[in-house]
Formats: sequence, C-alpha cells, structure tokens
Amino acid sequence: AGQIFLMGGYNVTLVDIKDEFVDNGVAKIDEGLKKLEAKGKLGEGVSSAELMGKLKKSIDTPSAVKNADFVLEAVVELMDIKKQVFKTCDENAPAHCILATNTSTMSITEIATATNRPDKVIGMHFFNPPILMRLVEIIAGEKSSDEAMAFTKM
Repeated sequence: AGQIFLMGGYNVTLVDIKDEFVDNGVAKIDEGLKKLEAKGKLGEGVSSAELMGKLKKSIDTPSAVKNADFVLEAVVELMDIKKQVFKTCDENAPAHCILATNTSTMSITEIATATNRPDKVIGMHFFNPPILMRLVEIIAGEKSSDEAMAFTKM
C-alpha cells in the first residue's frame, strides 16, 4: 500500500517493529517502483528516485504519526495487536488524523473502541496485487463519519 500512496503523490512513513522489517519493505517498494519506471508506467517525468524521496522509515510509531493526516495499519490479524496499534496512534496522531485498518475480516467498530476518535476509524482493504487490481474496499464502522469516508475516497 505504501507504494500506491507514493505513486499518488503522498509522503509516506513506513513503520514496523524492527529496522530489518522496515528496510525489507523499503527495498520491495524501491524494486516495484523501478520496475514500473523501466516500463514507463510511473507517469511522464516521474522517476522512482523522486518517489522514493517521499518515503521515510521508522520503528517509532508515536513519532511517526505525530504529524500524520492519515494512518493505514497493516499488522497481523490479531485484534489485541490491532487495538494496541490504534491506541498508540490515537494517543500520538493529530486530532484530525484518520486511522485506517487494512483488515478484511475484523470489525472496524471493535478496533475503533481502542481510540477516542471512532468517527475517524475506517477500513481500507487493498486487493492483491494492489498495483494491478486498482480496487480498494473502504469500510465504515458504526461510528465512522461521512467526512472520514469522503477523505479516504480522495
């Protein structure tokens, strides 16, 4: 998903629990962008190096989300872990920040209970491979606001 956001022109911070995991993710994104660049599919005048310049990496979630407008979580499909990530993001991200989960099976409403902003918690499930499928399911929880849903669709 990070590659998709970069290609959309957004700044991205890739976060994981270990540097090696983050570095692996960065390498995969770089490889994917270089392949698309070689095929002329990044857009006219757009280089993989330019897009990679918009990518930061971190193993510190609180600092990584402190200025975020949008956070997409993609951790293991265990509710307790998802809730902990959402709690941390909620405590450290700006009040306007939308918190999204990439889950396809878990309750958005239940995940949102870990936050003080259930109106800004949504589901955003990418179909694989996201570069080819170009299909994203956006899921509202019981308290997700119309504004959060509209922002996510942008």
